Amino acid sequence: MIVCGKNAVLEALRSSEKVFEVWVNKSLAKTLDKDFSNLVRKKNAKLVFVDKNFLDKKTNGAHHQGFALNAEDYKYCEVEDILSYAEQKGQQPFVVILDKVEDPHNLGSVVRVCECAGVHGIIIPKHNACEVNHTVTKTSAGAISYVKIAKVSNLNNAIEKLKQNGLWIYGVELGGEDFYSEDLRGPVAIVIGSEGYGTSELVKKNCDKVLTLPMFGKVNSLNASVACGIAVFEVIRQRRK
Repeated sequence: MIVCGKNAVLEALRSSEKVFEVWVNKSLAKTLDKDFSNLVRKKNAKLVFVDKNFLDKKTNGAHHQGFALNAEDYKYCEVEDILSYAEQKGQQPFVVILDKVEDPHNLGSVVRVCECAGVHGIIIPKHNACEVNHTVTKTSAGAISYVKIAKVSNLNNAIEKLKQNGLWIYGVELGGEDFYSEDLRGPVAIVIGSEGYGTSELVKKNCDKVLTLPMFGKVNSLNASVACGIAVFEVIRQRRK
């Protein structure tokens, strides 16, 4: 997996994932600090100084800031791993479910939000949805190195598994009850629908409740990652009471 951008590269070097090669624009060689070089050395990775064209090609033209690396592919986890992680931390499970979110920038932003909020894990479907790639990694600003993501064949089966483990499933969608009136302090999973179509009917049917974020403008929908950010931090706010 290609990781690009200085912050994303630094977090990858600090994480537990395997790194094979680190590429830095040769124009930055003289300004590279010793801490960066030490991180590369600790990873037993090869540090290579390259030109901009090389980086542009490796990152498919992404904004790499002169830094990129080649690491092992992202390792998805199981739903049970997310629940076990919450148990290890002695916390009520807190999960985000993405229903066919296809934009890698949205997925990357959601990963960043969830890491900042202390969400225990994200569940995504295997089909008709974005998976972790270099754009997701870059957009997450390194958060991808610390967030558990389960990729499942059937989202509704995963929801049923969460219910069996005591979680309440809340879809964030138009036409539901007021989001801010719901008690979200228990074990919860927040479902965020796709950019163009929202939450699918079957997934919505399997939610315990559909909750709606209040809107006061002329546009009646939010970007998926923005809606996710509002929702998860409301959960955090309630849990801190």
